[in-house]
Amino acid sequence: MKTAKGKIDIINEVLEDCILAFPVSSFIISLYQRYQKMGSLSKKQLQGLHSKASTIEGMSVAKLGTLEAIIKRMPTRFKSPKPEPTPLFKKNEEAAKLIDEILSVFPAHKRVLFLKSSLDNHQELSAVDLLDLKRFKELANKKLK
Repeated sequence: MKTAKGKIDIINEVLEDCILAFPVSSFIISLYQRYQKMGSLSKKQLQGLHSKASTIEGMSVAKLGTLEAIIKRMPTRFKSPKPEPTPLFKKNEEAAKLIDEILSVFPAHKRVLFLKSSLDNHQELSAVDLLDLKRFKELANKKLK
């Protein structure tokens, strides 16, 4: 059978030969319908067709070879492994250490208590908040001297 471009359609010929050999095979019939409707088959479907066609006596070796070449030319698709789950929030240990040191000197410092509650509620501290903590730490160190 020739297609509109004048090329020989080996897949269609193999499908028709398989339908004649296995008239009640639902697998072959579904492949034939899909090929007529979509115009192509997946690599796994072609591999299944090749295995069925290779059991037929009198099947042309050239057709099987051509079908095998078509299968080998198709890309092999695979799924990459899923990434390891990571926690949504990573606690900033440096900020927690600064907060503890400041609160040991100034236990009622409102801004530091607010930042501590933000850190405990899994909220990211901004760069300005971290600079404030470092400034408060310097003030706490001056008080201790």
